[in-house]
Amino acid sequence: MSESRSPRAKALLATAAVTALFAGTAFAQDGKLSLEGKTIGVTVIGTDHDWDLKAYQGQLDEIEKLGGEAIALDAGRNDQTQISQIQTLIAQQPDAIIEQLGNLDVLNPWLQKIKDAGIPLFTVDTATPLAINNTTSNNYAIGADLALQMVSDMGGKGKVLVFNGFYSVPVCKIRYDMMKYVLGSYPEVEIIEPELRDVIPNTIQSAYSNVTDMLTKYPNEGDVGAVWACWDVPQIGATQAIQAAGRKGVQTYGVDGSPEYVEMVADPDSPAGAVAAQQPYEIGKTAVDNVARHLAGQEVPPFTFLPAVLITKANAAETAGPFLPKK
Repeated sequence: MSESRSPRAKALLATAAVTALFAGTAFAQDGKLSLEGKTIGVTVIGTDHDWDLKAYQGQLDEIEKLGGEAIALDAGRNDQTQISQIQTLIAQQPDAIIEQLGNLDVLNPWLQKIKDAGIPLFTVDTATPLAINNTTSNNYAIGADLALQMVSDMGGKGKVLVFNGFYSVPVCKIRYDMMKYVLGSYPEVEIIEPELRDVIPNTIQSAYSNVTDMLTKYPNEGDVGAVWACWDVPQIGATQAIQAAGRKGVQTYGVDGSPEYVEMVADPDSPAGAVAAQQPYEIGKTAVDNVARHLAGQEVPPFTFLPAVLITKANAAETAGPFLPKK
């Protein structure tokens, strides 16, 4: 158990270091952050997911609040469209560019072009040394905490269905690697091979179909104990499939805090086991604040971590409220 907690301890130390660094440099010289007269490019891979949209909106709202002008481009989940949009932003020479999510294998050459053009690059949920700062959740802690909760709920043994379709997305890679690290201490917990592939679009429908097929392949109670994914939209479909099959003892685990999935976790009769709920609007807002600090000549750290909330069956009554669908 001590081994599985060491990455979490390191991440907490990193968070403390970030807090300490910001303590003396939180404001511009006049006491307020400002982007007056500045143009900020914003490129996002897509906004169809609740997390993505809220992080994007947090950026746009904060740019406007600080007096800046945004050039905001949404790639509609198309890698080539995002590349074209990055080229457009480079040509327009904004004062800074914020890039949100996407496939790092595709993005890295173009992020390098942003740096080569002398434009300050900031990222949201994209860990790359090319960025001055990446604002994100502490995904090391998220990955470990969610995996530990899953193992605890399984009683330390059983088989897990794992969705692993987006390993080239840095946050998914971190969460997956931390999950595997934790499972290394629990030899009686086994991942079913081959792993499943979550997709975009039609995420919920595809996950429903995949999990239905796997429950048919493993028909006995106890054959499958959990379903894991690095985000929570596929877990909506996975949870529905478990319910439709009438299977007991199978729970789902995901990350982000999509309102529909949080509602499932909060339902005591649902197979949704736990979700690490993030604060995407605050993440987007904080990324813009980091841009303002940098343009004011202040030092910013390479990472800014915002806390997430682990919502479980046991604590949902106390923790789920802010993340539930608005009535």
